[in-house]
Amino acid sequence: MSSYDKYQTPLSTRYASQEMMTIFSARERASTWRQLWVWLAEAEKELGLPIPDDALEQMRANVVVSDKAFAVARDYEAKFRHDVMAHVHAFGEDAPAAAGHIHLGATSCYVTDNADLIFLQRALDLILPKLAKVIQNLQEFALKYKDMPTLGFTHYQPAQLITVGKRAAQWIQELMMDLEDIETVRERLQFRGAQGTTGSQATFLELFEGDANKIVKLNEILCKKAGFPSTYAISTQTYTRKVDLRVANAVCALGATAERICSDIRHLANLKEMEEPFEKSQIGSSAMAYKRNPMRSERITALGRKLARLPANFTATFETQWFERTLDDSAIRRMDIPEMFLLADSILLALDNVTNGLVIYPNVIRSRIDQELPFMATESILMKLAQHGVSRQDAHEEIRVLSHQASDVVKQQGGRNDLLERVKRTEFFKPVWNEIDSLVDPKLFIGNSPKIVEDYCNGEVAAKLAKYKESLATASTAQLSI
Repeated sequence: MSSYDKYQTPLSTRYASQEMMTIFSARERASTWRQLWVWLAEAEKELGLPIPDDALEQMRANVVVSDKAFAVARDYEAKFRHDVMAHVHAFGEDAPAAAGHIHLGATSCYVTDNADLIFLQRALDLILPKLAKVIQNLQEFALKYKDMPTLGFTHYQPAQLITVGKRAAQWIQELMMDLEDIETVRERLQFRGAQGTTGSQATFLELFEGDANKIVKLNEILCKKAGFPSTYAISTQTYTRKVDLRVANAVCALGATAERICSDIRHLANLKEMEEPFEKSQIGSSAMAYKRNPMRSERITALGRKLARLPANFTATFETQWFERTLDDSAIRRMDIPEMFLLADSILLALDNVTNGLVIYPNVIRSRIDQELPFMATESILMKLAQHGVSRQDAHEEIRVLSHQASDVVKQQGGRNDLLERVKRTEFFKPVWNEIDSLVDPKLFIGNSPKIVEDYCNGEVAAKLAKYKESLATASTAQLSI
């Protein structure tokens, strides 16, 4: 049967990186189980259990699961209906001297849960520098355009001017929150270790003839080998699924951020103020050849929508674990944990590509400003007239009448905003005619936007990115093949 005859997730066939797919591959999972069995045997021998040297040598030589071993494990699983025991027996065939020592004192969750924690750790370590790269792209973009005025929008209606860089700084701040949250769950991630079938460590206490200190030492050795600071203080048969939920809350929030940012980009593309990268031979529409659809931002929006809603699954899995463990967590976690990271990885690859090649159209931005700025300048005109001794209320009424006339030209006739021309033709405003043009420089209306961008990007953002200096120095922009 061809691969074309079986369903494959588009996350693996179209969107995610090979590195992330490898972490959650079948070979990596089974091989990590074997590595955990090696570490357990090594630690038990160090603490006095009679495990032969040749058993350890054979185990170490067969950590990577071969295609043949997978076939053997499949046969055993068909017989035992138990995936872990199937791999115990398959490992025993590859390392016959160790067959009687593999999995000594352990429960299935020794390998399944500890492996999942290792995968969580590796996957978090993979997405953090990718997220930092996206932030760096936007940092450079924001600083480049910190002085360029653009219309701000509230309620998707024109509001006070900001700058192009100021809007990007808002995106950065939201991504920085994601980065900090993901860093936090990564730093707090711990190991399950060797805890027994219900977390009581009873089996290991028996193996070590009642010496509880050896169990403490066993877990210290395992943590050191696996690269974790410590084990969770309390375990049941599993590590608490609250851990998965905490990780999901941090990682999946990135989906919401990505969706929000790319929705802005898509709206700006409609306004023709900003576009995502568009390749020379790219087709925007099969029917409308002129179109330049923001397909990358649309892809990110779709993936972000999926990722942002995954915590509901992790919540349900956590809250329905009864007492020391029920198995209804297994099937869903096999899907949700890899999917969460494949989605996050796919989003960050696409975001890196988009944010590193954003295209700005200054003339369009300025023309849109010119349509709205005359209305925004009326307050300044009122103040100038007051300085010439003109009644503020009289001036307000004159401006109100002219503004409604200009608004009619724009809305009813489809013309451009001619309010300032009307002001210059109206005798009432003669005292400030010579000052009108100086009152409508867009940079007079952007407030403190440039300094806000500079202070944030060169301060807090730069300090955070310094942690990723090494990876950023060698990072290249993600290229999307599909």
